[in-house]
Amino acid sequence: MAESGWLLVADIGGTNARFAAFELGGAEGGGRLGEPVLLAVRDHPTLEAALAAFLARAARPQPLLGACLAVAAPVEGPVVRLVNGPWVVDRAAVSRALGGVPVHLVNDFEAVAAAIPALEAGDWRDLRPGRPDPERPSVVLGPGTGLGVASLVPTPVGPRVVAGEGGHVDYAPVDETEMALLGRLTARFGRVSAERVLSGPGLVHLAQALAELRGLPPPPVETAALVAASRAGDPLAVEALAVFFRSLGSFAGNLALILGAKGGVWLAGGILPRLVEELTASDFAARFLAKGRYAAYLEPIPVRLITRPHPGLLGAARLYLEKGANGRGSL
Repeated sequence: MAESGWLLVADIGGTNARFAAFELGGAEGGGRLGEPVLLAVRDHPTLEAALAAFLARAARPQPLLGACLAVAAPVEGPVVRLVNGPWVVDRAAVSRALGGVPVHLVNDFEAVAAAIPALEAGDWRDLRPGRPDPERPSVVLGPGTGLGVASLVPTPVGPRVVAGEGGHVDYAPVDETEMALLGRLTARFGRVSAERVLSGPGLVHLAQALAELRGLPPPPVETAALVAASRAGDPLAVEALAVFFRSLGSFAGNLALILGAKGGVWLAGGILPRLVEELTASDFAARFLAKGRYAAYLEPIPVRLITRPHPGLLGAARLYLEKGANGRGSL
């Protein structure tokens, strides 16, 4: 894409929506990501209202050429409803709101996975060293308001991103405490997915079930308050976070086995970059490897936490450039 102008890119979750301008330039269609604007979903009745708020701040002399919105939901058609939020994302309505430019809709973790080939040294932190195989798939996962999963598969013409809904598989407890917690959560929710446990709300669910199990007063109902209580040494919050991290390690190891992710396992999402020290000190890595006879299979796989801010915005821009103005999922 050789035009001079900019793309609107967005990473839309259930709690927050991030918008940015991606400035295009150069014959090879490169560009630069501008400073993101974060808007709370609850403060805007519709996506179009949030877009108007962003555009009011992002007036630019160059023309808007297109948009790519990364959405926390399966993207199966031109209209997408957020899984953990109130907005409905209608591709045609977004295009009209932006003056008729081409619009792509992609899954939010599809966009995170698309950013991985562009990451540089310093954009991640190693949680487990390893020997990545560039000819094998990689997987990216991360807890936020939900639990996102996508994979990156090498092909002769470059890596291809495969979106999925791995966060909605069944939660798989390993030890006696987790099995007891699953019983409590099943009584409350019926089916218990991985996302019911491995997300911001999931951490609260774990703490609530632990309080019932231990006969303790109810914990805080906000994720940030639970994290603060853990850092202050509250035993219930400390245990809830420990269960969260070791369950996340088991889940990541399961994905690596399912996908043969010898290319690497990448962690992202809104929660983990704020809990680097707790994650590093936890049983995450031990649980990742705790697969019996297949520990040796997992041992070479590196596990990396993406620390670069807003990788989904970078990935959304890369997906737009890859698909072009008339690619899959555009108007």
